[in-house]
Amino acid sequence: MVPKDLKSDHFERYPREARHVATTQLHLLQNLPLAFVPLLLREVIAYDWKFPVERKELDHQFAYLGTMSPEQLRKTMAPFEGLRIPLKLEHLDWVNAPGQFSEQLSAHLWASHQIDTFRAASVEYVTRMNAAAPQEALPTHRLAIVLIGLGVKRNDYPLFRKLRPYGVYYPNVDPENGRDAILKAVADRSVAFPIPFAHWYIDGDKNEVGSAEGLACISFSSLASVRVSLVEKMRRSLQSAGGPEAVRTILAQMGPEDLGLSGEGENAVLNRFQVSVLTEGSGTQLFSTTFVQWSAREALRRAQPLTLLARFTPRQHEQSMRELVAGMQNRVISDPAGSLIDADMGAYYTWINQQRLVGAEDASFLVWFEDHKEAMAIGPKLPRGAVDRTSVRIGELLKQLS
Repeated sequence: MVPKDLKSDHFERYPREARHVATTQLHLLQNLPLAFVPLLLREVIAYDWKFPVERKELDHQFAYLGTMSPEQLRKTMAPFEGLRIPLKLEHLDWVNAPGQFSEQLSAHLWASHQIDTFRAASVEYVTRMNAAAPQEALPTHRLAIVLIGLGVKRNDYPLFRKLRPYGVYYPNVDPENGRDAILKAVADRSVAFPIPFAHWYIDGDKNEVGSAEGLACISFSSLASVRVSLVEKMRRSLQSAGGPEAVRTILAQMGPEDLGLSGEGENAVLNRFQVSVLTEGSGTQLFSTTFVQWSAREALRRAQPLTLLARFTPRQHEQSMRELVAGMQNRVISDPAGSLIDADMGAYYTWINQQRLVGAEDASFLVWFEDHKEAMAIGPKLPRGAVDRTSVRIGELLKQLS
């Protein structure tokens, strides 16, 4: 089947909101090339479980294409239309399995030396589409906070080396009530700006805030049974000689219901996000530091929050993924010192990902060596590459970043 043959009935298996989007945009989809439509449908089919920002971006994409004249649309799609697509891809059920089509298309483009053409066309398309997007002012500046080093008694590792050129290093922080001040600041922002999925708290151990209105909370410990179930499925797949590719396919097809979570109702969006973190991230099922770093990355990329708190906690001692998946470790040994180094780099990556969002020039960032005296703050009102040795409390740093 090719796009011009699409009919409303083809989307009967789509979730409710996704089906509405697809059928509403049917005429446009019929006029797009085969190398493009399934990639768009891969986003549409997940519409019901996307974050508000993601929905808005997809709506904008349809509006961008829909306002083009037939000639403009033909010119925009010409690079995709010119790609040589084998008949076997046309015969795939690319409407209901657009992800599978995407994987096979990618393999074909590499094998046929068309990947550079496809990439260039994609970059130009996205650049033009983003340039046409309306610019909306944020209700407040973005704030990201990272806590690292829980459980470390003594540290000789030089922290924040990659972040120091961009803000102020504080080596004399008063740690008393520091975590409470941070948790309160995050909860207060979620109440002051009650926007769905605009405020996140990600913990490598357990949720420390209980409940806060408007705050999306996920933690490594709360997903223990989910992670055990997932690792068991991975283990069985490896033991059946399926190999890494088979494991990857199984993970890509997994939903919340397969792991004991609800896929419907008010928790559906967050549950599907958690499953995506555990199935798409390498090591997120086993290492708390990897779980926090990947969750923060994906939350920033997808939900684009105003507030993010990521708290790194000690992971288990390093072993190979094969050993861990195979269950060869008899008892868990935590590694606070190694986890601190992981988290220090994770904080840097979190700042980089925050800088990719709209409003980055006004964004604030704080990373604190939890229960210790070292912190790093970055914000538009703070100097760069500075050191402030005066005694300061965490609450005072938060006020500077407000």
